[in-house]
Amino acid sequence: MTKLVLASNSPRRKELLMNLGVNFDIIVKEVEEIKETHLDPQEVASENAFRKAKACVEYLKEDAIIIAADTIVYNKQILGKPSSKEEAYTMLKSLSGTNHDVITGIAVLEWPTNKKVVTTVTTKVSFKDLTDEEINKYINSGEPMDKAGAYGIQGRAALFVKQIEGDYFNVVGLPLFKIEEILKKDFNKTLLE
Repeated sequence: MTKLVLASNSPRRKELLMNLGVNFDIIVKEVEEIKETHLDPQEVASENAFRKAKACVEYLKEDAIIIAADTIVYNKQILGKPSSKEEAYTMLKSLSGTNHDVITGIAVLEWPTNKKVVTTVTTKVSFKDLTDEEINKYINSGEPMDKAGAYGIQGRAALFVKQIEGDYFNVVGLPLFKIEEILKKDFNKTLLE
């Protein structure tokens, strides 16, 4: 049977697969990600996801399907993970009262055939107007520091979200519907095997 591998240390991605009862291994190798904020956000997310998937190949000893993802927030520029509280504040202030895109690049790679599918999923998120007090309180919780765009929809920032258009799980970091669709269509597999 083909092993399923998640190329991510993200506790949110791991939890989403575990909630489905999926059996998988985690293999992560650090890769140099594209971080240029002026590039096309879909290209950045999909290339970073592919780099993560490809980096796992050297650790495989049996047939496997690798799933990798890279999530970015886009609001006129790419917003990655904040490196400081000040950067988190700037990001959240820029998202206040706006509609922005959450883009997840997905790479599904089969080894040893090297068959691959690389694509993106975009969800539109609408934020309410945030007060400085709300932003600072959220930052002081520590929650935004390891999340693209400085927020996690599944946590306290749920109170900032007026509306989403698209896949909720994409905003969390792993668009399960699209991954299942790719596995069935292109690999004749399913997450629930």
